[in-house]
Amino acid sequence: MEDIISLSYGNGGKRTSALIEEIFLPAFNNPQLSNLGDGAILDIKGKIAFSTDSFVIYPYFFPGGDIGELSVCGTVNDLLMCGSIPKYLSLSLILEEGFELSHLKKIVKSIEETAKLAGVMVVTGDTKVVDKGHGHGIYINTAGIGEMRPGLDLGKDKIKKGDKIIVSGSVGNHGISILCAREELLETDIVSDCAPLNQVVDIILSFGKSVKILRDPTRGGIATTLNEFVEGSNYSIELIEKNIPIDLNVKTVGDLLGIDPLYSANEGKVLVVVSEEVCDEVIAKLKMNKLSSNAAIIGEITEEMPGRVLLKNHFGGTRLLDKLSYDMLPRIC
Repeated sequence: MEDIISLSYGNGGKRTSALIEEIFLPAFNNPQLSNLGDGAILDIKGKIAFSTDSFVIYPYFFPGGDIGELSVCGTVNDLLMCGSIPKYLSLSLILEEGFELSHLKKIVKSIEETAKLAGVMVVTGDTKVVDKGHGHGIYINTAGIGEMRPGLDLGKDKIKKGDKIIVSGSVGNHGISILCAREELLETDIVSDCAPLNQVVDIILSFGKSVKILRDPTRGGIATTLNEFVEGSNYSIELIEKNIPIDLNVKTVGDLLGIDPLYSANEGKVLVVVSEEVCDEVIAKLKMNKLSSNAAIIGEITEEMPGRVLLKNHFGGTRLLDKLSYDMLPRIC
């Protein structure tokens, strides 16, 4: 094989076969994939969750991860938020002519390791190559299927006054880490929180019907996601600013660059609404897990201003948090 990707690697011929046989199959080999058919025949019981996502992040290697790890985490976490157990992924790559083969191998290795960590199999895929100057290196699309857990009934219609809002850890790391890496503005030790959330969601969903809704607050951050919880409803959300976990470096860089961490993307956090009766127990169990050791109760469901999210600040004042209304940082995922 060559050291870089040429257009011939996407023509369906010998070099396409070489990519599959020398890079993809050794990483993802399983009975469904090894047939190399036009699709995979899967064993699914009962209801399924299905999700798809595309990843165009730049740079494709970033502090704390790369586009390969992100592509698995993004789709796996979306399936988890539906209340399913992720099982299968498709993997489609759009490579730019001239892309270094060593970079592709590193990204495929990340996909392999993250898929194993998340308990999913890559069972089908596709590769295309575009002309140099038209692909920024690599884009990835993943689609995923998960088996729904029995007995769950999640949704914004389950939210009630007095329910508590929990976040599984410090917010804003991913978006600000990408900005620093892309623009080389500051030398910091901020890294992305990119991670599959299987264990964290298992802890949360063990509380059954006391769990009302959960989401991973990616683009738009926790402020945007929380607005989605109550928009069009008779309920509002009241957040306590001092309770929201934000790493000091993230806050400092955010202040310097004019970026509010509440609107900065996360790739390894969960926002969840739970009944007041179980919130302390949920927090106690989450804190026992490495990925959620900084979990916190950050607010509650109220009726003060229906459909809105209110932030109580350190000085006793209140401000409205709306959805993100401008393009704070494109291509973060």
